[in-house]
Amino acid sequence: MSEFELDGRIARDSDLVTELTLCQLRIQNDRRWPWLVMVPQRAGMTEIFELSPEEQALLSAEVNKVATALKTVTGATKINVGALGNIVRQLHVHVIARFEGDPNWPGPIWGFGQAEPYGESQKQDFLNKLVEALS
Repeated sequence: MSEFELDGRIARDSDLVTELTLCQLRIQNDRRWPWLVMVPQRAGMTEIFELSPEEQALLSAEVNKVATALKTVTGATKINVGALGNIVRQLHVHVIARFEGDPNWPGPIWGFGQAEPYGESQKQDFLNKLVEALS
């Protein structure tokens, strides 16, 4: 069995927040939306159904925990959760806070405009609140 290796595109576009039991929790470097990416640390996985039933349950629990923390920290109108993977095949789940009036509300965020990187202090402030909400 091969070892888990993070897809280079995910590594390039996000930063590690913490490691959960199953997933790496990462923040997408785009301040337009509080956007988290969860990557199950299992080699060769592209689909949720490829995980064992126990891992599927753990993924669901971790996604719910992260989504709840994101909603608490941001007060978002809606939390979007999706596992698309058409371009980046490695199994990963997006957890995104959306607000009425955000840059593409209510449309999808994919392919909309250009990413706007966080300032370091802005990102750190958000992550401190998120990590506190997760604990």
